[in-house]
Amino acid sequence: MKYLIAGFGSIGRRHFQNLLSLGEKDILFYRSRKSTLSDESLSGFRVEEDLEKALAQKPDAVVISNPTALHLDVAIPAARQGCHILLEKPISNSMDRIDELRNAAKASDSRILVGFQFRYHPGLMQINEWIQQEKIGSIYYVRTHWGEYLPDWHSWEDYHDSYSARKDLGGGALLTLSHPIDYLRWIFGEFDSVSAKMGGQKALGIEVEEMVESTVRFKNGILGGMHVNYLQRPPELFLEIIGSEGRISWNYLSGELKIYQTEDQTWEFYPLMEGFSRNDLFLEEMQHFLQVAAGKAPPLCSLDDGIKVQKIIAALYQAVEDGTSVSIL
Repeated sequence: MKYLIAGFGSIGRRHFQNLLSLGEKDILFYRSRKSTLSDESLSGFRVEEDLEKALAQKPDAVVISNPTALHLDVAIPAARQGCHILLEKPISNSMDRIDELRNAAKASDSRILVGFQFRYHPGLMQINEWIQQEKIGSIYYVRTHWGEYLPDWHSWEDYHDSYSARKDLGGGALLTLSHPIDYLRWIFGEFDSVSAKMGGQKALGIEVEEMVESTVRFKNGILGGMHVNYLQRPPELFLEIIGSEGRISWNYLSGELKIYQTEDQTWEFYPLMEGFSRNDLFLEEMQHFLQVAAGKAPPLCSLDDGIKVQKIIAALYQAVEDGTSVSIL
């Protein structure tokens, strides 16, 4: 198949390298050339600065890795053309034009995989299996926390200029660090309502939110907490689950996954496989996308899944503005 990569920032570069490692070489690029990364590694590959010209090359599949606010500018025409799409998370910075994308994909039979790569993490996959098996009984409460220091992300650019820090490009802690919304929904079910507060005291001098603390009620009655921030040193990402018959604890950075069952009254530890790296998530995702694009597998994270996450993000922003709980419609 022929692949078009739209956007060549850090994630576009990662997807490119993973496609090459999987033996795919028929790749072209659509670039605005506003990224701080150069074309140096693209020698021998076609680069277009006009989307219409890029799509005229008739790619079978499109990897959309440009800034969040610009996703739909590429996704909608690509879907209309019938291209299969790996659409980076979140699918957009608002609910605007999402129905247009859904209708275009339905009309052309474009298959869309949304890039929430944490669904491929072996720790979260194990947790999902345990929850389905009711290993710790009825779930009472879940909490996820993700804090990182934004200025440490990309050494090659001023963080003020990165899409994560710019409102016009769809930045902000809530959008950029939206993975927990997806994996909480994937494991524990649909959200019923959310409330949220923002903080950070503008410590980084950026125009988007630096910290969000939110409370979730799931439709099945589970209560949850979510925290994301751009301020934390050292970084931390964890998930804690309290059930009627025990607890589950997962730490992404240390790789530690453990389960406590009250019947045994002991913790069991499940270490990550030796040599596991962050890129393994993206590589698994790309392998899956190749199967989706070839019609050999349904998307693990579908466009409908991505839309539901986008609705939750919109509700969280509304909850901040209104100062009250907002239902997920």
